[in-house]
Amino acid sequence: MKLGVLSASLASKPVEEMLSYLSGLGVEAVELGTGGYTNDAHTKPEELLADKAKLAEYKKLFPKYNIEISALSVHGNAVSPDKDFAKLSHEKFETTCKLANELGVETVITFSGCPGGSPEDKMPNWVTCPWPEDFLKVLDYQWNDVLIPYWQKTSEIAKSYGINKIAFEMHPGFCVYNPETMLKIRAAVGDCLGANFDPSHLIWQGIDPTAAIKELGTKGAIFHFHAKDTKIDKYNTAVNGVLDCKHYGDELNRSWVFRSLGYGNDYSMWKEMVSMLQLVGYNHVMSIEHEDSYMTINEGLEKAVSFLRSVIISEPKPNGMFWA
Repeated sequence: MKLGVLSASLASKPVEEMLSYLSGLGVEAVELGTGGYTNDAHTKPEELLADKAKLAEYKKLFPKYNIEISALSVHGNAVSPDKDFAKLSHEKFETTCKLANELGVETVITFSGCPGGSPEDKMPNWVTCPWPEDFLKVLDYQWNDVLIPYWQKTSEIAKSYGINKIAFEMHPGFCVYNPETMLKIRAAVGDCLGANFDPSHLIWQGIDPTAAIKELGTKGAIFHFHAKDTKIDKYNTAVNGVLDCKHYGDELNRSWVFRSLGYGNDYSMWKEMVSMLQLVGYNHVMSIEHEDSYMTINEGLEKAVSFLRSVIISEPKPNGMFWA
């Protein structure tokens, strides 16, 4: 496995300065945002695709700093009932696939998306319970009328650009938010869909990330990995549970917050995750996503790099045991 970083938190740095900084930290790979909910500060697909000379110079930057591109990230909601935003999300996804092909990147990261509850809705509708039974009708509409048909069509578009790994970040608020829903969409559309496994979004749901890695990894359904942590506030959770709509900035009162690696869970949990990734054959990148509101970007990112370096298994699993 290689130590990587999602570049989005370093948006204030020009692309070459960003790469120089990460190289100095010993980072081996970078995940680049290309628009949507993720900023495109370092990678603007439309500009690069329109200028071959500019694209050629851009491609030279990464070997210069001995950093590979692990994935392109374009987070949107292409099945939103807001038709304009859905169209923009789809266009950005398709353009990102075109650029990934030019850059020799095999994985594009995105969200599954979340439709409205009916064709008449104007806002997305994320269903979290089966009763009243209206919610089951909503789920049937979302999955069978919108989500599955969209990704069946769009996965073929991605394949036409040579992209055979579409990695969904399992994120509450979207239809694919846990291993069960990830495997559901994969079964309906094909093995071109897999997970961008981000434990931070699973931990607060009560999911054991190591168990989830085993469930998805043994089925070949982990395409990429986000190294991000979550801290559960046991006191606020004891009172209000984990479904929390308070602003992320209200740290004192939230049931959970995103933290830099090691500030949400200890070495033991992260070593278990890394070990399970090794067992299921994941040998790609662990990409740090810094979203810790307690720390400056540089401090939080540098602490995360130091933490991850101490737990990551950098060599492939050996074929034999010398002692047996």
